[in-house]
Amino acid sequence: MSRKQHTARITGVADTAMGELAGSTALGLHAEATNAALKDAGLEAQDIDGVLCGYSMTVPHLMLSSVFSEYYGISPSFNTAIQAGGATACIMLANAVALVESGACRHVLCVTGDNRLTGMTRDGAVAALATVGHPEFEQPYGMSVPASYALVAQAYLHRFGITRDELSAIAVSARKHAALHPKATKRDPLTLADVSESRVIASPLRLLDCCLISDGGAAVIVSAADAARDTRNPVRVLGSGQGHTHEHIMAAPSLTDFGCKASSAMAFSQAGVIAQDIDVAEIYDSFTITLLAELESIGFFEKGEAGKAALAGDISLGGRLPTNTHGGLMSYGHSGAAGGAFHIVEAVHQMRGEADARQVPGAQLSFVHGDGGILSAHCSLVLGKE
Repeated sequence: MSRKQHTARITGVADTAMGELAGSTALGLHAEATNAALKDAGLEAQDIDGVLCGYSMTVPHLMLSSVFSEYYGISPSFNTAIQAGGATACIMLANAVALVESGACRHVLCVTGDNRLTGMTRDGAVAALATVGHPEFEQPYGMSVPASYALVAQAYLHRFGITRDELSAIAVSARKHAALHPKATKRDPLTLADVSESRVIASPLRLLDCCLISDGGAAVIVSAADAARDTRNPVRVLGSGQGHTHEHIMAAPSLTDFGCKASSAMAFSQAGVIAQDIDVAEIYDSFTITLLAELESIGFFEKGEAGKAALAGDISLGGRLPTNTHGGLMSYGHSGAAGGAFHIVEAVHQMRGEADARQVPGAQLSFVHGDGGILSAHCSLVLGKE
């Protein structure tokens, strides 16, 4: 299959280190990530003529992208906010490519950030996430986000006989990668027993099956090829796709197949590649079961095999498909919409050969996936070197 030729390129990426800007506001995190991404791209603020902004739980403004542009002091010709849960960052990037390739913009900034850890109380965060449930059929009965994912995990346990250690191996692999990243939140060693014996949150999911809650921001800049100023090998979005099957888990057509099956098929087709061509994957991992289910629905592993593969080291560095090489949401950090953007930043570093001790040797193709809601909104991207 021949790859589609895209003219847009990713010229700048950055994310704020977890904890280094402790106490910053959400807008401050947006701004710091933007500063670093502009520097990475060799651009000035006035070069940005398009802004796509993710949502923030601590600044729930109806026009957050306009609020940020005002805060940062820029006046883009295109400006809008996108809200799709964990799929937000990937959808933003796909839209940025379209804006540049249509000629509407020359340099599009995709910016995300949130200070959920220090800007919200525990009860406030729980209450905000509780609104994800269906107002009639889920919220009145106390259905939580972890409980919704636990439903998926129970379905997998029942249908495919996955073991406790197979789920735990997902978290252990993420921690091994995070230990190699100086900006990761959690870098201390983690064992299968640590995960399996952590306290129950929603059976069968335990504390260490769940992602972190962090303060952080991330920014990605997409530029027209003739407007880019960086001199490195360009990174391009070779293919993208979306898949949307439901919003609430009670309406999901399946508990073992999800919209990532359609979104990844579209992205692979546009890029002219297949799953087996991918060198490194950065996939949304809000819970261990999230990554396990998506690895299988996308087609990287057969049904019931992803957990066994994780136990065998297949998703670790040196394995068949190094996955979430920065530590993912499980160990690197999760700052709302920025959490999905962290995966994009890591994929670009891998494509540039800038991932230091985490570098996958000879990586030419990376796959990035964002998942919003309860495995609801899906966006897949294939990134590659020129």
